[in-house]
Amino acid sequence: MVAKTFGSAVSGVDAKLITIEVNVGQGTNFYMVGLPDSAVKESQQRVESALKYSGYRMPRQKVVINLAPADIRKEGSAYDLPIALGILKASEQVNFPELESYVIMGELSLDGELRPVKGVLPIAIEARKKGFKGFILPKENASEASIVNNLDIIGVDKLQEAIDFLEGELNIPPIVTDTRDIFFNSLENYEFDFADVQGQENIKRAMEIAAAGGHNVIMIGPPGAGKTMLAKRLPSILPPLSLQEALETTKIHSVAGRLGKNASLIAQRPFRSPHHTISDVALVGGGGNPQPGEISLSHNGVLFLDELPEFKRTVLEVMRQPLEERKVTISRAKVSVDYPANFMLIASMNPCPCGYYNHPEKECVCGPGVVQRYLNKVSGPLLDRIDLHVEVTPVKFDEMTSTRKSESSKSIRDRVVLGREIQMERFKNNPDIYCNAMMPSHMVKEICSINDAGKLLLKTAMERLGLSARAYDRILKVSRTIADLAQAPDIKVEHLAEAIQYRSLDREGWAG
Repeated sequence: MVAKTFGSAVSGVDAKLITIEVNVGQGTNFYMVGLPDSAVKESQQRVESALKYSGYRMPRQKVVINLAPADIRKEGSAYDLPIALGILKASEQVNFPELESYVIMGELSLDGELRPVKGVLPIAIEARKKGFKGFILPKENASEASIVNNLDIIGVDKLQEAIDFLEGELNIPPIVTDTRDIFFNSLENYEFDFADVQGQENIKRAMEIAAAGGHNVIMIGPPGAGKTMLAKRLPSILPPLSLQEALETTKIHSVAGRLGKNASLIAQRPFRSPHHTISDVALVGGGGNPQPGEISLSHNGVLFLDELPEFKRTVLEVMRQPLEERKVTISRAKVSVDYPANFMLIASMNPCPCGYYNHPEKECVCGPGVVQRYLNKVSGPLLDRIDLHVEVTPVKFDEMTSTRKSESSKSIRDRVVLGREIQMERFKNNPDIYCNAMMPSHMVKEICSINDAGKLLLKTAMERLGLSARAYDRILKVSRTIADLAQAPDIKVEHLAEAIQYRSLDREGWAG
């Protein structure tokens, strides 16, 4: 007899339906075909033990399992449960009238317990798209899958529970989640707030501009000046995630297996801060079985690179293309997958190896040329993609002990949202562009036009401060964002003047 069950394979951040066909006939061998990897092939031992422990038997006949379509590689241990149920039906030990109405995934332990699996959210989305009645999966993954409506999410703890449910002997009510309720109740739950930061008003202002225009930022300053503290608070002033963005972000974390137990929709913008020893593959994604990297896990959020010059140069160079295209393409001999990577880059660095170059009180002990060599570790092409260069100075004692309440993240975020609304209206005919930082060069001339006084100021600044040519477009984009925050239709001289001061690293001789 041939039995069919349905599972799914995740490719990139999307899922493909897999049909698991089980045939029990004359003979004695066990065959698994359809391009399974080692973890899938090993399911024979787990399934046999789980069946025996649950009071069933592994057929002592020829068992052929086909995972179709046969040209897609099947990876991981999530096919254990559908294979076990298919064997039980094909060997006529049970009767499952509705087996083919469900997508089924789950890893079995030797005693029949179910362990959680990765990527259930894209699988649930695919199951609904294909018109399945429901999705049977480990209970720990059920909250994550229940984000998808119009699909019965059946969470089970053991193989026996799944058998009893499919035989109609056990009623398991589908898990229902009010996605919108969870989403809107979690929007304001930020761990960090700008109200905790004393002083540093100029850096807060730079962060507000960055958030409003989607600009990348690099902070240069001595150790202990507050660079990391400020970076951690940036997500709290970014515009709240839309429901669509939250779903995209949750899908990526689901595929990477980073959601944890009983997790649901991600309602806050992600903040990722990898250590500087990270490898190219861990940052960008890839590997033998391609997985999303840190830049995809920070999609719709913030990627913070602390101590930027300490990262390997090759790691920093592989970021250049994702920063421009806002996606990562991982190509292998037989497969190519795309991971989204639309993130804001926030970097921080000391001005020199000892950390005290340009410090108002402490002396720098670095030798001649050392400071420039240290800064040169960060390549020009990468700096070219960073709009705001901000010098962070230590907070004075009087500011640290001040009882004056700092402005909260919520009030800053309200201004950022108003600025973003202006940009959404401006780019409504360009669906791929929704903030000033994404403007291509040909749009900059048209949208960021300046008057004669502005042109004179920009020319003088570039000559006197020795700003590089690459600073020109960046200054115009940032000044457009500053004008948007001020609700001004045109870029004024004061907007340009503020934007010019955010180009520290472009000044010739800055570290001379």
